[in-house]
Amino acid sequence: MNQSTSDAHILVSMTYASRANPDVSAKDFNEILKQAQTNNAANGITGMLIFNRNYFLQTIEGPRAKINRLLYSLIADQRHHDLQLLGSRELKHREWAKWSMNYASPSEANAAVYLKYSTTVDFNPYLLSAEAAHNLMHDLGAQKQ
Repeated sequence: MNQSTSDAHILVSMTYASRANPDVSAKDFNEILKQAQTNNAANGITGMLIFNRNYFLQTIEGPRAKINRLLYSLIADQRHHDLQLLGSRELKHREWAKWSMNYASPSEANAAVYLKYSTTVDFNPYLLSAEAAHNLMHDLGAQKQ
């Protein structure tokens, strides 16, 4: 059995934070989201993305080899920088199976959820532990279902 065949059976989750480049517009972000949804669906990747004008926080899950390849392309993407891996783990089952890429942004309606996991009122994923990031995305995802 070759490496990629065996990796196809190992399901992983990876969470990262990054800083949006200042020239990323709302139109650019909508294109990022559509592209992620299309590419992820084709590659068996699911996940959750949080974005405000300054930061991305994303969890992606899928076959280990596909997640590793996606990580390399994310690092090379010029629309964001300072990518920091917050956590990575093997999964028994997907948490975001319904979503090729679910999305949430900070709003008045969900401000209490952000405050629950953050030390500040402003959303800054670099200040979150891996567990807090996971729980934040889980709570926001539950609101959208």
